[in-house]
Amino acid sequence: MTKDNNVVVAGVGMIKFAKPGQSDPYDSMAAAAVREALADAGLGYDAIQSAYAGYVYGDSTSGQRALYSVGMSGIPIVNVNNNCSTGSTALYLARQAIVHGMADCVLAVGFEQMRPGALGNVYEDRPSPFDAFDAATDALVGHAEVPLALRYFGGAGLSHMEKYGTRLEDFAEVRAKASRHAARNPLALFRTEVTADEVMASPVLWPGALTRLMACPPTCGAAAAILVSPAYARKHGLNDGVSMIAQEMVTDRPGTFDSGDMMRVVGYDMTAEASARVYETAGIGPEDIDVVELHDCFAQNELITYEGLGLCPEGGAARFIADGDNTYGGQVVTNPSGGLLSKGHPLGATGLAQCFELTHQLRGTAGERQVDSARIALQHNLGLGGACVIAAYQRN
Repeated sequence: MTKDNNVVVAGVGMIKFAKPGQSDPYDSMAAAAVREALADAGLGYDAIQSAYAGYVYGDSTSGQRALYSVGMSGIPIVNVNNNCSTGSTALYLARQAIVHGMADCVLAVGFEQMRPGALGNVYEDRPSPFDAFDAATDALVGHAEVPLALRYFGGAGLSHMEKYGTRLEDFAEVRAKASRHAARNPLALFRTEVTADEVMASPVLWPGALTRLMACPPTCGAAAAILVSPAYARKHGLNDGVSMIAQEMVTDRPGTFDSGDMMRVVGYDMTAEASARVYETAGIGPEDIDVVELHDCFAQNELITYEGLGLCPEGGAARFIADGDNTYGGQVVTNPSGGLLSKGHPLGATGLAQCFELTHQLRGTAGERQVDSARIALQHNLGLGGACVIAAYQRN
């Protein structure tokens, strides 16, 4: 199957994220992000040939409800739910529609109106999609009395600490770095800088494994992107300065549950496999990446993901952090937006917010958080259950 891997990111939009109870309703947030993306692309809604709407917590056809206030043109609207990788899954489907010749101008939008508190199952009268994850986690770390996501990622952090001698302070440094980056981002939820010492001193969620500031907050928000074919961009005189040059989605293999490793329970293998495929397709390596937006739902996952993406050797993340290779002036700037830890994590919007950030970085329009001479960018969005979507972007 022959594919043109170049898909132009013609327009992006994002609203400032907010705490639960402090945002507009989901449909208003989504419509605002879509209108911003259309304006950025210089297109009307009538140019959109199909749309993919991503959200995790919402009733069926919430995508239609969100988009009908922008326009009712009769286009196909597909509702998408892939846990925390929902936004990038909508983006994946939009790109697939273009590379396979189904459409030339496609919208992906993600939104979430969340409730306060930790994530959990909504339906208690049927099998949970996390039953196998819970069983593996119980076997490896016991049944700690903490919410499921904290058990998964806190357990993965403990696994890395036991295997490589990583310290809890290393995760605290990741969180402190996120806050420094977010201070430059007007769209971030938390813009106050914190030190690693303050992260360590924040309330303990799991002794020896996790403090509160190492976890991302529940967040409401929306983001959108308009993808077009290169031919469509040329024909209509659109901004073709940024292209997505490769993208892969990988789901779990048996090793997620039978490897005896919490890092693999939370998707390390999916990350490694998807990134290897992206590098091969794009003809690049991790050493070519200038800027990354990666899935830092917990500081533990950011550290683990450095290794999964090949940004540093396995077991080398603590040194990578200590040397400043994860920030400005180092090897690669990770999460210049502030990431999920500081910018916020409205599940359905996260992958598209990453696309928004990387598009502006490659355009050179990221303001105070601009990465100098950014040419190649990488996006990593992970959802347990599970799916990992990774994409490479290029400045044209």
